[in-house]
Amino acid sequence: MNNNGSYALVFGVSVFDICGFTDNDYRANDSNPGRVRTSFGGVCRNIAECMARVGVNTKFISVLGDDETGKSILQHSKEMNYNMEDSLIVEGGHTPTYMAVLDHFGEMMSAVVDMKIIDKFTTEFIDSKADIIKNSEYMVLDSDRPDIVEHILKSFTNDTKFILDPVSAAKAKTVTHLVKYFHTIKPNRYEAEIMCGFKIENEDDLRKAGKYFTDLGVKNVFITLDEDGIYYNNGVEEGKLKANDVNVVNVTGAGDSFVSGITKGYMEGYSLIDTLKYAISMSSITISTEETIHPDMCHDLVSRYIQDTNWTHTEFNN
Repeated sequence: MNNNGSYALVFGVSVFDICGFTDNDYRANDSNPGRVRTSFGGVCRNIAECMARVGVNTKFISVLGDDETGKSILQHSKEMNYNMEDSLIVEGGHTPTYMAVLDHFGEMMSAVVDMKIIDKFTTEFIDSKADIIKNSEYMVLDSDRPDIVEHILKSFTNDTKFILDPVSAAKAKTVTHLVKYFHTIKPNRYEAEIMCGFKIENEDDLRKAGKYFTDLGVKNVFITLDEDGIYYNNGVEEGKLKANDVNVVNVTGAGDSFVSGITKGYMEGYSLIDTLKYAISMSSITISTEETIHPDMCHDLVSRYIQDTNWTHTEFNN
């Protein structure tokens, strides 16, 4: 971990995930034999943990209840070495919880999500954390609370550099008018279409989207293209980078670890391509396991993956 006092800040939701998997065909209105797994989740919480695992000095502002779940998330953050002391702890509140039932094929049959507590985020709370935001090198945001995101961007636009993970196409739509405030955006193809307002069906469209975002003032554009790799554009360097022969087990968490890798590269002063290789490697390592966060994720593991991977790099001429 860096000891120079600089840190990256993540702002967003922590979620306690409960997933039940049936052993056989799912039976509605009945008790289904199977197995139940619990884990800590939430896009921003995952990003914070991954950043800490690869040595980024990380602060994470979230919202939790003062229940046992909230206490366990706080304890876990200490074990993983990211700082949640500036989070909002709501007395009598319920920590965000997601409960799903999946059949034996892994298809979701039903789910309940309790996220009411995120309404407790207010502009007054954000303003009380002004010094924490202003002193961060980078601040990672998602689009769960677009009203709060807008307040943060407009209040602190000259104080830190913002990184956006849109999370979903539906949520991306709510922050489209705010894209110009971001230093870095990481949409997938569908989120990028929503944010730029046109379909991305070929390479020309992809480059048109990249130019659209950089013309707005975005410094680094990364559009994830699934098996086709990552498109990047910073107004000077433009192209696609892909890791070959990636072992895919479960794609959940791929985007979270990618954002973590981008932030790591920024904090360490890596070049654009080295930053991308780090981010893609973290993502590839993540999807090689059933877990949302690879249990052995660390800087050494990522460094070895970068060295051992066969990369395909396509550079575009401007």
